Amino acid sequence: MVTFEEEIKRMEPVIRRLSNFALLGKKIVIKGEENFIKSGPNIIVGNHIGTFKDIATLFKIVPRPIFFTANNMIFNKKEFNFLIKKHLRRHFKNLAPFLELLIIPLKSYIVNYISTNINKVGTIPVDLYQKKRLAIRTCQDYLRKGRVFIALQGRGRIMKGSLHPYVSSFRGGVSIISYNLFRKEGIKVPVTPIAFFGTHAPFLIPAKIRVNVGKPMYITDYIEEEFTDVVNRFREAMERRVKDLFAENIRKG
Repeated sequence: MVTFEEEIKRMEPVIRRLSNFALLGKKIVIKGEENFIKSGPNIIVGNHIGTFKDIATLFKIVPRPIFFTANNMIFNKKEFNFLIKKHLRRHFKNLAPFLELLIIPLKSYIVNYISTNINKVGTIPVDLYQKKRLAIRTCQDYLRKGRVFIALQGRGRIMKGSLHPYVSSFRGGVSIISYNLFRKEGIKVPVTPIAFFGTHAPFLIPAKIRVNVGKPMYITDYIEEEFTDVVNRFREAMERRVKDLFAENIRKG
């Protein structure tokens, strides 16, 4: 039986083409690359401001196969078409109808290619409007098998008007997963914080993507008696760390 890792290895040319296409015009500059965990279970957590460009960047810089949750609309051609139209209108506003006409010949190929192949490259489909307990259980299973799970926080865009437009408030999922695996099974999962700047630049617009990778964090450093306290403390610590890494990115210019 073919394993996920073997399937991803076989799909490397597909992943490479999709990533290169998603990052057309972009140049990646990375700091802290040595902080990536080379083997065993690992969660990579960070801000999410560039929709598909964040994931494409991770495919290019993480030195091992990665697994991530994805909006289940991407797996459906009709719904994926809707997402593309929504993305164009959000970023290009009045120019969106013209761009839609311009990319019609290419869009059909892109939608068909991605919706057909995305389930082969480590994606975990998630209904963004439903409870995520099933996704959490699936992610825990992936970690038990020594895999890397990506858990970016945010909606894939800059949240104008919020206290920190580039780093959204973190959800509790990563803390819950880390707590469950340690308390119930003694698995101490390293959580690697990461900050993106530049992936928010629109598709096809030239830009420099700055990625800052921090040292791993562990929930064992925040263990208390109460489950809720532990989860909240670790969630807040991860959010602060990603904000610090993001600030370093900005200072680098």
